[in-house]
Amino acid sequence: MSQSTILHQADKQRFVILIDDQQALLEYQIEDEHIDFNRTYVPDALRGRGLAERLVRHGLKWAKAQQLTISASCWYVQKFLR
Repeated sequence: MSQSTILHQADKQRFVILIDDQQALLEYQIEDEHIDFNRTYVPDALRGRGLAERLVRHGLKWAKAQQLTISASCWYVQKFLR
């Protein structure tokens, strides 16, 4: 499993892991004190490495630290909120 750094690109409202010029993403939208995690994406070449899970766990931890109300319109993120 890659231990690549998770980058928070707040201006683009996303968390990114960059490996070999490819990006795994967790995208979100913030409105007031609410965050909606709305998309995860991992390129085919990077799948099976647990990158989406790392991104989601990191994003949720960050959102909790910001004291945001959390929801997910992304089905994958929803699994972590149950």
